Amino acid sequence: MADGELDLRTLDDSELVEQMHDDLYDGLKDEIAEGTKILLERDWPADKVLNDALVGGMNIVGVDFRDGILFVPEVLMSANAMKAGMEVLRPILAETGVEPMGKMVIGTVKGDIHDIGKNLVSMMMEGGGLEVIDLGIKNPVEKYIEALEKHQPDILGMSALLTTTMPYMKTVIDELKARGIRDRYIVLVGGAPVNEEFAKAIGADAYCRDAAVAVETAKKLLAQRRAMD
Repeated sequence: MADGELDLRTLDDSELVEQMHDDLYDGLKDEIAEGTKILLERDWPADKVLNDALVGGMNIVGVDFRDGILFVPEVLMSANAMKAGMEVLRPILAETGVEPMGKMVIGTVKGDIHDIGKNLVSMMMEGGGLEVIDLGIKNPVEKYIEALEKHQPDILGMSALLTTTMPYMKTVIDELKARGIRDRYIVLVGGAPVNEEFAKAIGADAYCRDAAVAVETAKKLLAQRRAMD
């Protein structure tokens, strides 16, 4: 350990969680992986580590991103640090049968190769406690349908960065309607040319202008849906 470097093991639990929030904010993935392991060694349940240390830290990142204090490069670093913690936790969460808060299938639509915004949404959603199945780019309607049938998610997210590709979102929603399965899913759409009006016109549940809003919207709509069940 270098001189002046903080030894995470010397911190008590609440100090360590606070330090992990700072390390997530600063995008320090090695420190996040180490902090996660230390809390597990201290007999913290995996879901408590996830919620208190990782999701708690990403919530702070999300608020500052939404408010324009942090920008995409910093948030990507935070999300990568979160990923390092998740890699430690994922096998334990699976083993202990801890359910994620919800499940989302997300992908950029057919003809569109832009994925930075989508990747950010995926990472922030995972940071918010959801299980995310990322289909990548250039997804035809069949690929969305196949993923929905296979994974049975709560949410479908679609992204487009081109005015020429964004109408394809309607193609996907129309296919869901034709199959009589539209109401099974919360449909979120986003991307630079997309707006509230367009989302309403194509029959999506919500337009999300950025990743932080996407996480807030997903949590809100999931809670509403569960209250109705």
